[in-house]
This record gives sequence, structure tokens and C-alpha cells, in this order.
Amino acid sequence: MEQIDDLKNQVIQNKITLMEMLHESKSGHPGGSLSCMDILTAIYEKQIDFSKAERSKVVLSKGHAVPAVYSILNSKGIISDKEVLTLRKLNTRLQGHPSVVKIPEVDASTGLLGQGISIGIGMALAKKQNNSYEKVYVITGDGELVEGQNYEALTQAAFYNLNNLIVFVDLNKLCLSGTTKDNMDLGDVDLKFKSFGWNCIHINGHNMDEICKALTIVDNNQNKPLAIICDTIKGNGISFMENDPAWHGGVVTDELYTQAMKELKGAK
Repeated sequence: MEQIDDLKNQVIQNKITLMEMLHESKSGHPGGSLSCMDILTAIYEKQIDFSKAERSKVVLSKGHAVPAVYSILNSKGIISDKEVLTLRKLNTRLQGHPSVVKIPEVDASTGLLGQGISIGIGMALAKKQNNSYEKVYVITGDGELVEGQNYEALTQAAFYNLNNLIVFVDLNKLCLSGTTKDNMDLGDVDLKFKSFGWNCIHINGHNMDEICKALTIVDNNQNKPLAIICDTIKGNGISFMENDPAWHGGVVTDELYTQAMKELKGAK
């Protein structure tokens, strides 16, 4: 229980850093960063060891949510408190989408949606060929699952029995222009992955107990790639952002920043 509580508190601290970053930059993607923060925090805290030469990798397919990753790297001392406030500014390393050139601890340069699973397949195949036991974690948004490339990738991952490939679907049911259902209804996401030959589980993406149990399944996954479908809330943890597609992007004003910090510090 103590570890779970520590992870929950780390999530809140990462969200505080995220809001400081977005307030300073006056731009960015709050909603999607907040919806996957619990997932990313658990992965980086429990599965990623930056001290190892050969380690597990994280592919943030929904690259616009990279402020969430920057806040986590800040908590690990990889990005300083000073640098974390340079998000999207001129000559910063902290670009609006991940860049392996700028920050080596970022494992994939992403931004064009729908490509992350394909990138993950390449990494997972390489690890298999090198007899590595490390994993590849891909975080994809439900909005980008309308891209056809995903389904070619699902077929290939199952064909090669990539049991070292894990895809977390951030199922927040919203995209830039409204609900994913109204833009293009995905139907049963679990069934889609299963029909392509994947193992699949469905969890609450904001319940740290469930996330950690899912990561235990990851360690014992057999024969097939694994999809972890996560019910999430866009803008999670900030009352005025939750379930509002307008906060896919948006400017965090001084007044809204004060309110957001009050809510987060109260939760902590």
C-alpha cells in the first residue's frame, strides 16, 4: 500500500510540475497530458531504469502529451527545475513533441499520430533478436486509433508474437474537435485488439492499484503482444479541464493556474 500511495503522490507532484510548465509557456496540451499521467508515472517509476545500458523503452505515440514526460524526467533530475520552464520557447530542448535528438532519454521522436505502435514493433523485434528481456511500452490515444497504419501494425505484432510489446490505450473518448465517437466511432476497442491476435485487458487508467496489477501481468505475458485499454478522463485532476475538449490545447492564465494549483495541492 505504501508504494501505491507513493506513486499517487508522485502523480500529483508531476501534475503540479506540468501546470507550472504550461502556465509559463502559455501553450501546450494539458488535457491529453493529464489523462495519461498516472499511466506514464507508473511505467517510468516501476519499469524504466535509466542507469541500465539495456533498458525498457517508452514510445509516446500521442506525442503532443510530451509535457507529461518532461515533468516525470524533471522528477528524476534529468530535466532541471529551471529548464522545465522553457517548454516551447526559442532554442529549448523541450519541444512541443518528443525529440530523441534533443533529449536522449526520450526514446522516440513522435508527433504524427498513428505511428507509435509501428515504432514500438521495430524496437521490440530488435530486443527479441538481441535476446533482451526488456520491454517496449507504447502509449497511444484513442483518437489516433482511426489511423489505418495502426491495424497493419497490430497484425504484424501478433504475427511475430511480440510478447515484449505493450500498448496502453489512453481511452479518454475526446479529441481536438469533440468526442471520438462523433468524429469516428471506434466501437469496441478491446475486441479490435483481440481480433488482431492480441492479449487484452481493460482497466481504470486513473486507479494506481489497477495500473500496477496490469504491469504485473506485463511481466508474465506469454506469446502475444498485450493491449491495456485504460478508461481515462481528459484533463484529469483539474476540475475546469475535465471532459472538456477545449482543453486539448489551451492557455493556462494566471487565474486558472491559481485554481489548478489549489486543487492539486489539496489533493496531495
